[in-house]
Amino acid sequence: MDYLLGIDFGGSASKATLLDTKGKVVGISSVEYPTAYPQPGWVEQNPTDWYEVLVANVQKLFEETEVSAASIVAVCLDAPTHTAVLLDEQNRILRPAIYWTDRRSVAQVKYLQENYDELIVATALHKVDTIWTLPQLLWVKENEPDIWERVARVVFAKDYIRYMLTGEFFTDFIEAQGSMLFDCHTKTWSRSLCDLVELDIPKLPPVISPVKKAGAITRIAAEQTGLCAGTPVICGSTDTALEVFAAGAVNLGQMTVKLATAGRICVITDRPWPDVNLVNYSHVVPGLWYPGTATKSCAASYRWYRDTFGEDYKALDEAASSVPSGSQGLLFHPYLAGELTPYADPLLAASFTGVTLAHTKAHFNRAVLEGVGFSLLDSLVTLDKLGIARENQAQIIGGGAKSGLWRQIIADILGLTLCQPENSDSSLGAAMLAGVAMGIFTDFDDAVRNCCRTCSFIEPDAQRHEDYGGIFTIYKQIQAALAPIYHQCSRLQGNE
Repeated sequence: MDYLLGIDFGGSASKATLLDTKGKVVGISSVEYPTAYPQPGWVEQNPTDWYEVLVANVQKLFEETEVSAASIVAVCLDAPTHTAVLLDEQNRILRPAIYWTDRRSVAQVKYLQENYDELIVATALHKVDTIWTLPQLLWVKENEPDIWERVARVVFAKDYIRYMLTGEFFTDFIEAQGSMLFDCHTKTWSRSLCDLVELDIPKLPPVISPVKKAGAITRIAAEQTGLCAGTPVICGSTDTALEVFAAGAVNLGQMTVKLATAGRICVITDRPWPDVNLVNYSHVVPGLWYPGTATKSCAASYRWYRDTFGEDYKALDEAASSVPSGSQGLLFHPYLAGELTPYADPLLAASFTGVTLAHTKAHFNRAVLEGVGFSLLDSLVTLDKLGIARENQAQIIGGGAKSGLWRQIIADILGLTLCQPENSDSSLGAAMLAGVAMGIFTDFDDAVRNCCRTCSFIEPDAQRHEDYGGIFTIYKQIQAALAPIYHQCSRLQGNE
């Protein structure tokens, strides 16, 4: 039996999935790595950590499955977009990578919005925000000129890791769309956008299709990882693009609800939908797009809550399940890193409101889960206002979807039937993409038929959905009332 290896690099861990050529997952391995928060609003990761956990992950997977490296047909990687790695002439890392949830570039965003908003939206199909690579690079240029002068290459997270495996630099057009340096119409780097940060286009990697071969495992990488030298490495793409693929969403109108570091609701369309509240990316399937909404802190909110106040997720869920829907008037707004849809405001902050002496820790547990759900409802309402055709059910994906309680809360708040895939991790999507690239699967539909299986359906409760609708009205009123105060708090933190 031959195998396909997909490796994802998420917000806090790398996950590897080993897939056989009949579409069966035969092994999964995960290894965590740290994220640094050196100042309020700053979020950074060390690219060397990514490669170290890849090595650990691959070796762990081989040990647990006893699969031979010689049977690996191809390797494919994915990671969050926007995350740039700055390299010097010798391809050495110049500074930690600024993660997409970082908010330090607020001043640069304001400058770009006031002077180049029309150009950027027309070319990149997105409104400027701190999540994009362009304002992040402008921050480096203005605040770390000694580093900026030494920049010889700007690459992206998965592409840097792939370079470590192959010695070659490439990126794919979906990743490039997330940089705000790319012309989404011509599928080429935009000189006009690169000029805004005085970045020479040759410093950016060549852009190829996600399914193209982007090199092969080198002898050195083989010695480090245990993979065989010469094994093909497929270009790959972004984590969300491959999660959507792994969920089997390859037809118009299909929808995914993602509970990961960020929360996303995406609908499959045949064109982009440029709008301040949407993030537009091409699908890995030619001719399709998956425009979507985004809430910045989804599973990140629950992880922050766990890390700050203790207990594991199972214990938090068990306590939260004892609290009635609505958390008896306790509401949480999950704006820990600002918010995207429908506010496009990096200065919003998180808050608990309605706290009384009757509330226990269990109420706070549930309020966090419900608050993220309301944020996703904000996203769904936005999609519907734009008139994007969609189904009345969705695939629920992401690490947060492992929680049965959270799945039911999301179904009740959104009023949607949620289909839980057996496995929808982006590392599975990466392995599936490798299979398409190598001809193991005849096309994307064939990959879905062979690899994608639904394990459960979650139906919304009509009464709870109605009750949540009333609470959502209050949730919106609180956001509107507190937004100016959040901005004042942000100034105290030095983010404005």
